Amino acid sequence: MTLPDLAVTAPVGPDGAPIVLLGPSLGTAAAVLWEDVVPILSQRYRVSLWDLPGHGASKPAAGAFTTEDLADALAGIIRELGAPVYYAGVSLGGAAGQQLVVRHGDLLRAAAIVCSSPRFGTPEMWAERAARIRAQGTPVLVSQQAERWFAPGSIAARPVITGRLLHNLSDADDESYALCCEALAAFDVREALRGKTTPVLAMYGEHDPVSPRADAELIAATVADGRVVGIANASHLAPAEKPDEVATELIRFFEEH
Repeated sequence: MTLPDLAVTAPVGPDGAPIVLLGPSLGTAAAVLWEDVVPILSQRYRVSLWDLPGHGASKPAAGAFTTEDLADALAGIIRELGAPVYYAGVSLGGAAGQQLVVRHGDLLRAAAIVCSSPRFGTPEMWAERAARIRAQGTPVLVSQQAERWFAPGSIAARPVITGRLLHNLSDADDESYALCCEALAAFDVREALRGKTTPVLAMYGEHDPVSPRADAELIAATVADGRVVGIANASHLAPAEKPDEVATELIRFFEEH
């Protein structure tokens, strides 16, 4: 199977500084999701971002793929960037990060798993969503995801970036989005993470209905070196809602490792 072709940005930040690789949530472009975090991190790190197939700068998927395939594709990117790196990914980007911990821990200094879970919902739920997107397109999800992605008050407080993220969802390639859903249907690392030694920060948003605090606690408790941190007044896209708080927690964690 050919690995997914993932777009990655050139690193931005001080020459010789450690690399931080940032990953997206399903339905978003990483550059928008992390837009207000990158300027903070890039004061002390070289920061790169990658996009899911059919999202942001990445080409549409050429065929089916798994979260393991995403991790293997990212492993190649990380080797080119200069391993080891710090990693932070949101939701599906966090699922890929967990697979990196499982499959390529030697390429990571540490991994922040942001607003993510070791398993998302049920395979049937994802199969239904994939079928719906193939039939109706990603715009059908916009109102539903607005409620899940953002905490009460976030859209009013940050209308520009939240609006751009919802446009990202509408603009995502329908078939690629459906294939991402099918990858999530098969994703379950609850056992595979057990005892892995890469330092892991499991970050959750206070109001996140998709990846709640209990999921973050499970991730942190399963690996050998895990910790949990919550972001107040945030939901599933915490880096866009609370960029200063997210950046502060990432820097604190990365500096320790």
